[in-house]
Amino acid sequence: MKRFEATLARLVVLVGPLLIIGLWWVAAAAKWVSPKLLPDPWSTLQTLWTSVMEGAIWADFRGTAVRTLYAFAIAAVAGIPAGIVLGANRTIYRSVEFAIDFFRSTPATAMFPLFLLVFGIGEFSQVAVAAFAAWLVILFNVAYGVMNARQTRILAARVMGATTGQVFRHVMFFESLPQTFVGLRVGVSMALVVIIVAEMFIGSSNGMGRRIIDAQQVFDLAQMYASILVTGVLGYGLNVFFLALERHFVRWSGK
Repeated sequence: MKRFEATLARLVVLVGPLLIIGLWWVAAAAKWVSPKLLPDPWSTLQTLWTSVMEGAIWADFRGTAVRTLYAFAIAAVAGIPAGIVLGANRTIYRSVEFAIDFFRSTPATAMFPLFLLVFGIGEFSQVAVAAFAAWLVILFNVAYGVMNARQTRILAARVMGATTGQVFRHVMFFESLPQTFVGLRVGVSMALVVIIVAEMFIGSSNGMGRRIIDAQQVFDLAQMYASILVTGVLGYGLNVFFLALERHFVRWSGK
């Protein structure tokens, strides 16, 4: 019985992908959308398989993944310490709260012209604007996690004679980890989104964004949808990776 339940639990995760493919197939077969605009799933998957086997898509996939990881690394290295400092001191946080919320509420794509003027057209401007967008997300979540550490545990540590530094290292830091990982997951997704858009419109020699827009311009829609699928798989994979890290390092979350 337990083995059956475990097998069923594994199969449940396939419901979502199968539902999407099923709806896609029905929409294409019933011609709810013109076949010129929506190729059927089989044609798209065949195109994807050909691109993967011929290796044509790997350079673009690698370019996008590397840019995303560079941007995310910059954002995490700069955002986590800054978030801890802001969260530990409410006075400092309130003094910069407006600026953080203002830029966090501003679409990252609206910042493209500014970053182009500062850094010029090229790889670095793409990474910089993605890192900035991810940094704001990570900064906010880390600060929020530190500020909302459970007061009962903090008070208990102080009653037992812990110093401010010890309370911060052994209580507040670990209490903030769940929210920090939320910030990391959202941050890496944000970095990927901005990188894809930057590859489309800022200009890039390769990348999934460049591949998608090139396919759209020559009306190779099977290739366009195949590239979108690969981009989605990349984003999903990054999210799953950080979820696994969170489960490994924050096993005690919610207890």
